[in-house]
Amino acid sequence: MSSKTNIYTVKQVNSYIKGLLEDDFILRNIFVRGELSNCKYHSTGHVYFSLKDESGVIPGVMWKNDVRALSFRLEDGMQVVVHGNISVYEAGGRYQIYAKGIQEAGKGDLAARFEELKKKLMEMGYFSEEYKKTVPRFSHNIGVVTAETGAVIRDIYNVASRRNPYCQILLYPAKVQGDGAAESIAAGIHYLDQTDVDVIIIGRGGGSAEDLWAFNEEIVAQAIFQCSKPVISAVGHETDFTIADFTADLRAPTPSAAAELAVFDLALFEKDLADYQYSFYRSLSNKIDKVKHLTKQYGLKIETLSPQNQLLQKSQLLTDLADRLEDEMDKVLRKSREALTVRSEHLLGLSPLKRLSEGYAFVTDKEERSLRSIKQIAPDDPINLYVADGVAQARVISTKEVQYE
Repeated sequence: MSSKTNIYTVKQVNSYIKGLLEDDFILRNIFVRGELSNCKYHSTGHVYFSLKDESGVIPGVMWKNDVRALSFRLEDGMQVVVHGNISVYEAGGRYQIYAKGIQEAGKGDLAARFEELKKKLMEMGYFSEEYKKTVPRFSHNIGVVTAETGAVIRDIYNVASRRNPYCQILLYPAKVQGDGAAESIAAGIHYLDQTDVDVIIIGRGGGSAEDLWAFNEEIVAQAIFQCSKPVISAVGHETDFTIADFTADLRAPTPSAAAELAVFDLALFEKDLADYQYSFYRSLSNKIDKVKHLTKQYGLKIETLSPQNQLLQKSQLLTDLADRLEDEMDKVLRKSREALTVRSEHLLGLSPLKRLSEGYAFVTDKEERSLRSIKQIAPDDPINLYVADGVAQARVISTKEVQYE
């Protein structure tokens, strides 16, 4: 080995390469698009990840101060654009991207398109409550626009069969992601609108904004708005909102929840029906008892006010009055008899006949006038002497005045 040969340490090499990378204008401020993998949130608050595409992988790290500025959580499989710089991790001898910011790929463009279409449709009245149709409470036929396979249709079938085994599910197998998905979904809505379904569910499972974008297309919103049947939107997760959600007559957070809203619970319905039947019979029984009571009262009132009863009442009253009159007359007669007896006894005591029977005589002049004084007669005047058993005629021989003590 020549004495002039320069020998470098590993650290020197890594430092040199690091300097070259950091001095490169492009690598100092670069935006790299790719798919996240091996994403790991460290206890220190830093995030370590790999950014890959179909041809390669770049390791990456994001320090905790920059992580705090993120509005979403980094997850494997997420398409992102990483803004940062390329440098060398000297201890590992590899280059990596040091992220200053991370944005979901295409989110800015999609968000702008979303808000633009949302504003346009809102101005056209697509979201107005006055156009919202009521979902029938007792739907028998349910139309579903979603993928033919997958968890969505299985969840809807499971919920529907549990709540009401007699409910019929009519599936329109639509493409729900990628090119032609919006047209497929709109076609499914138009098709089911011509059938006898009571309500239509449109939906798919969760995914990225790109995955759900078919439900943000104007053709789908127009199909929902023009549909004569009520439409329930169940797209993505509970936190996902699409134009279809705003346009639909009802939004469900998940496809399972949409089935809950569309299919009435038969067991609960039967229980409610039994409760209503009990309440009806109880109310009817109370009503019948009340009517019976009123009928009885009215019957008694009619009986009381009837002419026949009035005659009987008057007849009874007359009988009572006659009895009272007879009693009163008896009382009067008894009193009169008692008074008469007293008076008779009194008169008997004053009767001349009684006096005559006791040896007294009643004397009258020839004119049959009672003689009470000698001044009424003179000697030789004829007089009549009435005694108990007859009358004797006599003449006055003489008179003499006597004073009786």
